[in-house]
Amino acid sequence: MTKLFVASTNPIKVEAVKTAFENYFSELEIESYEIDSGVPAQPIGDETFNGAELRAKNLLDLLIRKNITEGFVIGIEGGVSQLSGKWFSFGAVCIKDFSGRTGYGASSLFPLPDVVINDVLNRIELGKVIDKLSSSHNTKQKEGAIGFFTKNVIDRKTLYYQGVINALIPFINEDLFFTK
Repeated sequence: MTKLFVASTNPIKVEAVKTAFENYFSELEIESYEIDSGVPAQPIGDETFNGAELRAKNLLDLLIRKNITEGFVIGIEGGVSQLSGKWFSFGAVCIKDFSGRTGYGASSLFPLPDVVINDVLNRIELGKVIDKLSSSHNTKQKEGAIGFFTKNVIDRKTLYYQGVINALIPFINEDLFFTK
C-alpha cells in the first residue's frame, strides 16, 4: 500500500494526484489536508514553486509530528509566470518522501489575455477572475481557467496530472536522480 498525503483538500488536486500515481503504484491510500502555501493567494513567478514546496514541507512536518513515517507528500500550486514577455498560467508540483528526497514538476503553460493578467497582477486570484468572466462560481474546483480557455478540451485535473507525473520522474528513475 502506497500512502499519499495531498497538501490540499481541493478535489481536483486530489484526483490529479490519484490518477497520476495509479500509473506507477497499484494500491493507494490517500489523505488530504488543508495546508497553507505561505505565498499570496495568487502566486506570481517563483512564488508558484515556492508555494508547492511549502505546502509539501509543511504537511511533511505535520505528519512527522504525528509519527507518520512513510509515503509521499504532494504540494500543488497554481500560478502565473512571464516568459518572453508573455504571461502564462501553470501548475507547480512538489513531491517529498520521508527520506528527504524531493521531485519537482510543472504542468504545461497556457497563455493569459491582458484582460485577465491585469487583474492577476493585482493579486486577484485567477479562479475569481475566471468566475467573473464566465459568470460561473468556484471554477477552480471544477474545470479551472484552462477549461474556460480551451472550451473544456483540457480541464484543471488534466493540467495538474501532467505536473504530478513530471514531479514523479525522479522517484520512478531513482538510480538516475537519487544516487548515494
